[in-house]
Amino acid sequence: MTPETTPSPARPDARMSDDQAAAEARRIIADAYRPAPEVPTSYRDTSPLPAYGSTPPVPQPDHRIVPAWAAGTAVAGIGVGAACVGVGCGVWLACQGFAAVSLASVLFVTLPIAAVAAIVAAVGSALRSLKATHTEHHHHYAGPVRQENTTTHTRGLIARTTNH
Repeated sequence: MTPETTPSPARPDARMSDDQAAAEARRIIADAYRPAPEVPTSYRDTSPLPAYGSTPPVPQPDHRIVPAWAAGTAVAGIGVGAACVGVGCGVWLACQGFAAVSLASVLFVTLPIAAVAAIVAAVGSALRSLKATHTEHHHHYAGPVRQENTTTHTRGLIARTTNH
C-alpha cells in the first residue's frame, strides 16, 4: 500500500463526545428518512393560446390509419371464427357417441355454418361501406377566413417534388 491510499489511524483526540455522537446519529437518520425532492416529470402550459381572428376553433376530422370498415370487418371475422370453433366443438362433442366420427364428417357439418357466417359478414361489410360513401362536406365559419393554396415545384439532379 502506498502512503496516499493507506488510511490514517484514528487519532485518540478526534473522538466525539456522547452528545455529539447522538446528535450526529440523529442527523444521519433524519437525512436517511427525508424524502427526496420531487422532480417534475411533466409540465402543462396554462397560458392562453394566441388568437388569430374571431373564428373559434373548428373540430378536425379524425384520420385513423385503419378505416373503420376494415376494423369492423376484422372484428366480424374474428367473431365468425370464434363462433365456428364453438359450433365445431359442439358438433364434435355431439358426435362422440357415434363410432364413425372422422374429420371429414365434422368438416361436413361445420363448413356450411362457416360459409353462411362468412357471407353474412361480407354482406354486412358491403352495406356498411355503401352507407359510408357519402362525401359531401359543409364548412360553416362565423368570422373572417383566409384560404391560401400554394403549389411548389422542386427539381433536383435526381428528385422532383410537387407539393400542393
